[in-house]
Amino acid sequence: MDKYVGKRLDGRYEIQEIIGVGGMAVVYKAYDNQEDRLVAIKILKEEFLSNQEFLRRFKNESKAIAMLSHPNIVNVYDVSFGDLIQYIVMEYIEGITLKEVIEREGSLRWKDAVHFTIQILKALQHAHDNGIVHRDVKPQNIIVLKDGTIKVTDFGIARFARSDQRTITDKAIGSVHYISPEQARGEKTDEKADIYSVGVMLYEMLTGRLPFQADSAVSVAIMQLQREPQPPTEINPSIPLGLEQITMHAMQKSQERRYQSAAEMLCDLGNFRKDPTITFSYSYFVDDAPTKFIGNIGNEEKTEEKEEEKEKNNIIPILSGIAVTLVIALVVLAAIFVPKLFKNTGSEMPCPKFVGMKLTEIKNNTEYTDNFIFTEKWETNSDFDYGYVYEQSIKEGSKIKADTKITLYVSMGQSTEKVPDVDGQLESYAVSRLKTSGFVTKIVEEASDEVEAGYVIRTEPQKTTVVAKGETITIVVSTGKPQKFVTVPDVSGQPVEQAKKQLKDLGLTARTEETKLNIKPGEDFQPEGYVIKQSPQSTSEKVAEGTEVTLYISSGLYETNVEISLPQDLEEQICKVSLWLDGRKVKESEELDLTKVKKYTFNEISSATKTATYQIKINVNDKYTEYQDISVDFRATNKSNIVTVITDSGSDLD
Repeated sequence: MDKYVGKRLDGRYEIQEIIGVGGMAVVYKAYDNQEDRLVAIKILKEEFLSNQEFLRRFKNESKAIAMLSHPNIVNVYDVSFGDLIQYIVMEYIEGITLKEVIEREGSLRWKDAVHFTIQILKALQHAHDNGIVHRDVKPQNIIVLKDGTIKVTDFGIARFARSDQRTITDKAIGSVHYISPEQARGEKTDEKADIYSVGVMLYEMLTGRLPFQADSAVSVAIMQLQREPQPPTEINPSIPLGLEQITMHAMQKSQERRYQSAAEMLCDLGNFRKDPTITFSYSYFVDDAPTKFIGNIGNEEKTEEKEEEKEKNNIIPILSGIAVTLVIALVVLAAIFVPKLFKNTGSEMPCPKFVGMKLTEIKNNTEYTDNFIFTEKWETNSDFDYGYVYEQSIKEGSKIKADTKITLYVSMGQSTEKVPDVDGQLESYAVSRLKTSGFVTKIVEEASDEVEAGYVIRTEPQKTTVVAKGETITIVVSTGKPQKFVTVPDVSGQPVEQAKKQLKDLGLTARTEETKLNIKPGEDFQPEGYVIKQSPQSTSEKVAEGTEVTLYISSGLYETNVEISLPQDLEEQICKVSLWLDGRKVKESEELDLTKVKKYTFNEISSATKTATYQIKINVNDKYTEYQDISVDFRATNKSNIVTVITDSGSDLD
């Protein structure tokens, strides 16, 4: 087990696990118990504690980043340069390197390539403005977060650019695919060296391949000096011409013909993003000197002599650079092969366990790379995260010789997909779109003041987040504005329009219904157009805003029923009973058989007054006889309006 994992540094940083291994340092994930946050701690390897060059480089990185504060540059929180341990405490970032993104995706969409490049250039412009040149810009030093934000890291050889004259160091050899020609020649470098490296990264993102590849680092360095890259559109014809021109302009071997600052390149990328059909007045791989019309042969000969002299002067630094790189190549090759001449190839050793390790950790460990030859196969595997080994061709513990070939099967992780942007869309459309993209959907409703009911407020995870296919995406759908609850007021006895307004002001709706109701004892009569009663009635319980309240509106009339007890002493058994008011017949019954019917009720008798006097008459064979007057009280209960008709058998019919 690593000596630092599980330990606490300076009583503050609790080391949890290794998250990266570099040439001179190991990076750990740790918990800062003082600030209550996760951090990344880069610790210089013990074998370099006495190496002044590495100590200087390590301290230089912390000083360089500490000078910078930018959203696209990793933050430094703390440093410690003791005799026994030297470390830098940095912002902990959850993401993968841009190199891993390219290896996973191949060529990127040009829109994504531009998106990443703009962020990288903004970070570099900030560094350049503070007098810092990175000098090791490469996709391995660019971290891509889940939301597409990038962070530039590893300023380990930054600031050498302005103070030192150096040839290709071991650090530069490791990054030889991305170094500028002036770095390859060992010349003094400035901001334009970083621009060249950005051009190489943009080329790689657009085409899925490096502009220069060879069997050795020295060969690649010579290509950087002498060869021109294949135009990106020949590899990927879908790349817009203007973007190819920007890429090639950044990669010009001559510093004078290259972008002079990150701001210049940002300007062109900004114009291109606004109009992808734009082209620029750059020309490459041709003699851009204007054609001259020479008046006489003598002038022509002088011109040719000057050109030959210029070419000779240009060849000298190139040959010097090549000589330097060849010497370094011999040193590198000697370092690699001389130890192997003395290595006992016949001895055997147990095969380590690589399953569960990150591929980059294996490649950066010289104990493994010096003894074994690795090949790798990348496949989708849902049980292992991206970049981790899930199987090895030789079983752990098996006895093997040095230089044995071992195949490592590396996980590409689960198949992933960006969450589609369905915000503001209809629920049915959002469900269909997400299912088409390979996701499972779940609907959750939520009130919203801004989003109309039935439309999507957001998704969880949010739009454009990269997640595994088959994941459940929660669609948050609006139910409309948040529901409010109010108390129903008592509006009985009010004019109908006043009652409606009071209900409306509270967010309630009113429905009216005209009615004639029996007035019970103790109740007041309501004039026409006034509310007699309501439903629901006023209570202390609240109802939802928008609830309908029915208002029963007075017609201005009293109403009651009158029950008649029929006479039993009539000679005729068949008759009709009628009710009269002021000489006008109000109601009349059908024919009644007195042998069978003893009572008859007149229903819904109306009056505009509280009491009224009616006459009861009997109709026999279309002849009426008046029996008696009755007084009807419209405020009384029905029982109070029961009338017994007392008749005189000797009375004559009118």
